[in-house]
Amino acid sequence: MRIFISAGEPSGDLHGANLIRNLRRLHPEVECVGFGGERMAEAGCGLLYPLCRLAVMWFLRVLAHAPTFLQLLSRADRFFRHHRPDAVVLIDFPGFNWWLARRAHFHGIPVFYFVPPQLWAWAGWRVRKMRRYVDHVLCSLPFEGDWYEARGVRAHYVGHPYFDELAQQRLDPAFLAQEKGRPGTVIALLPGSRTQEVQRNWPSLMRAAAHIHQARPETRFLVACYKPSQQQFVDSRLRGQGLPIETHVSRTPEIIHLARACVAVSGSVGLELLYRSKPTVVVYRVRSIDLAAYRLFKTAPYISLVNLLAGREMYPEFLTDRCQAEAIAEHVLRWLGDPAVHRKTCAELAALCRDVAQPGACERAARYVLEIVGRKGTVRRRAA
Repeated sequence: MRIFISAGEPSGDLHGANLIRNLRRLHPEVECVGFGGERMAEAGCGLLYPLCRLAVMWFLRVLAHAPTFLQLLSRADRFFRHHRPDAVVLIDFPGFNWWLARRAHFHGIPVFYFVPPQLWAWAGWRVRKMRRYVDHVLCSLPFEGDWYEARGVRAHYVGHPYFDELAQQRLDPAFLAQEKGRPGTVIALLPGSRTQEVQRNWPSLMRAAAHIHQARPETRFLVACYKPSQQQFVDSRLRGQGLPIETHVSRTPEIIHLARACVAVSGSVGLELLYRSKPTVVVYRVRSIDLAAYRLFKTAPYISLVNLLAGREMYPEFLTDRCQAEAIAEHVLRWLGDPAVHRKTCAELAALCRDVAQPGACERAARYVLEIVGRKGTVRRRAA
């Protein structure tokens, strides 16, 4: 059995690796091949190209990489034609993966979408693409299944794969002991995993830290950077600021664990913050033109996954085209200044976590894919 998997972002690489491990455990003869990153390769995927290196956002940046994407699409098409996989599994990254779905559909290969794009949140008309080119949507969020089924898309809820990784996390005791031995109340700053996100959002996070520190001089700040180049960017912006801010790479779980409160760029890290029941302010700063487009197409009430799961704003959030440092700082200072409010927020987050943070999504997804692929000739495409 051969399964083609495509993931184009760091989180997709993580989920793809966990999915591959479960596929190979349940079916040792399965061969996994496709596009992804280092984690998928380590899990046993034969990479045709390290797509995660091209994780891009914003229209002009995507255009700059268009020739490479076209070459990869052609390469995938040849693979589908000459090495026909039994299934294609797409993981998020919709811009490119939509085109892969088209080619797989053309070749009559069953397509599964694992961690599907949040069509219910914006640009809902794109569900027509899902209905036409995707055979099975493996839903991450509890309400997604009903939304897709109501629109004629076959959907199956498996849960969010990020909780699989969180259940396996092991914190570094030496790092924790070192930081706990230092004075000061820790505030975590999480500027995102994409370089563009870091560059656009870091000024707001840094100014919020300045407001917090001015009001509460005992505070200190730990920055969780995804990779060294982002750490270098943040460090360069910190020179001369005189703020007690330290940057670290690959310390996100430990920094969240140590924090009294957090300020985070919106993304899947919100689920990790929920998992550890940390009061958090969510921010996502964009250009004015992007904000106008988002507001035009936005249908979901929140940008934070935690708020969407809760059905209310548990994490104060700011989708903005300007610096909201003072407003961000006010929320953090309230948690720092009122222990009762802090305890109540933590308790509410813990209760939500117990309801939704169930590990095992990758195993459930793997079982579903293997079951469907194993039914020779039973896959039926719904009419577009």
